[in-house]
Amino acid sequence: MAADRANSAEIISDFLVIGSGIAGLSYALKVSQHGSVSIVTKKQETESNTNYAQGGIACVLSREDSFPEHIEDTLKAGVGLCKREVVAKVVEAGPRLIQGLEKMGVGFSQDQSGQFHLSREGGHSKNRVVHVEDATGRTIERVLLNQIAQKENIKVYQNHLAIDLLTQHHLPAHLVKPEENIHCWGAYVLDAGSGEIIKFLARVTMLASGGGSRIYLHSTNPEIASGDGVAMAYRAGAEIANLEFFQFHPTSLCHPQAKNFLISETVRGEGGKLRLKNGEAFMAKYHPQGDLAPRDIVARSVDIELKKSGEKCVYLDITHLDKTFVKTRFPNIYNYCLKSGMDITSQWIPVVPAAHYMCGGIFTDEFGQTSIENLYAGGETACTGMHGANRLASNSLLEGLAFADFAALDSAQVIKEQAEANFPFFPDWSEEGVFDHREWVVISHDKEEIQKLMWDYVGIVRSNQRLERAQARLKMLLAEIEDFYKKNPVTYDLIELRNMATLADLVVRSALSRKESRGLHFNQDFPKRDDQNFLRDTVIKNPKL
Repeated sequence: MAADRANSAEIISDFLVIGSGIAGLSYALKVSQHGSVSIVTKKQETESNTNYAQGGIACVLSREDSFPEHIEDTLKAGVGLCKREVVAKVVEAGPRLIQGLEKMGVGFSQDQSGQFHLSREGGHSKNRVVHVEDATGRTIERVLLNQIAQKENIKVYQNHLAIDLLTQHHLPAHLVKPEENIHCWGAYVLDAGSGEIIKFLARVTMLASGGGSRIYLHSTNPEIASGDGVAMAYRAGAEIANLEFFQFHPTSLCHPQAKNFLISETVRGEGGKLRLKNGEAFMAKYHPQGDLAPRDIVARSVDIELKKSGEKCVYLDITHLDKTFVKTRFPNIYNYCLKSGMDITSQWIPVVPAAHYMCGGIFTDEFGQTSIENLYAGGETACTGMHGANRLASNSLLEGLAFADFAALDSAQVIKEQAEANFPFFPDWSEEGVFDHREWVVISHDKEEIQKLMWDYVGIVRSNQRLERAQARLKMLLAEIEDFYKKNPVTYDLIELRNMATLADLVVRSALSRKESRGLHFNQDFPKRDDQNFLRDTVIKNPKL
């Protein structure tokens, strides 16, 4: 079935990075000191969750703050499921990582005394969010891309979408023994421009393909956030953990012209107030920290108020703040809203919760190593033990930077210990027996059904009945999509749909297995925490492997 290696579409490098957010780009830069790097990314340079990250990076940078306080705030937000040793390792790496970004050219916002301007967000006891105005992620990503462009041994493949990881399961006539460890040698990748499917072979692979909030109808994420990394890793046999914990951001802009636009939590950190249509500031009755309560509590509170009133949104009020301050502190948000016909210095901002961040993902150790040999995961794709049942605001960019650093050190040692790159002879991608059935309308239909199903049945507040209904329908959808996948040529949209269906099913299975309410997972049938039985991770592995 396989052609001669010399004639096959094949790219070989020491390191393969799938994804181009802060975790993937940082990792690529660090490991480029130890070998050649291929970066596979789905879209153009600006489409990633990193690029959409407005708030900043949580980091201990002032004398009024301390590592123990940041660690405790993170553990408290994570409701018992964070791994303390991981949290400490990440938090304590923060100042060094920020210094590294500064050296590369990231100009963080400063106060009048020339020190870092530090904001406060929900769940933080101190001002510790370092930022670049309200466009931190975008600024960092551009600096990292500029650094990568100067590295001759890093090649970036845009508009390329990984299909599946290369493991021994793809080898002809290979029978995997029960005690045999699964090993990753790269991935099959679709060049969306030419339609060609390429074998990307690598000694070490890093999955940093971002989150999967696009499985929901309303999301703050870019269209590409379809959970590809988690779905690929699951199919390959990796352990997946804690996918019941999907974070819904409380303040997504509710406007006909707005498309997944986030109103940063730092707006509330600088004094913004959530109000009902009648002007009532309602958060104080739900939590002692009021508008700066952890995100799960704020999102659930907004959801309760909307269901009581029947209104489509609540409002974020910053009209009491100095107009010049608002324009200079939040230029991106101010200008976006102004283009949509709202002057936020004099008008309340209409907001609703939207799916925002995947706290679960591919289960890793403290170095980012997954349960598959030579496969690492970082950023939102990974479940490292940092976030637990609820991510503390602005810890995501910090975690992405930190685990890129930890994984780079560990995987460089893996490369060093390998005598040479000795790859198995993987067959070329085969589409023998498939043909275009000209029924592609099913892709958009199934995608919309998954998104609506997840929003209605697996949202901020859940119940056993809703989850069971979602699971039953997803079981049928998965079978239909897999059948369509086997009979038709592989396309960009079909790969995404297959991954979205897989991720949605994993989220529902995880939610059904946790018979309690904790952090981001709230089940009406089990409204209380159960530390006796569920103070543990929810781990799922592909039963077929």
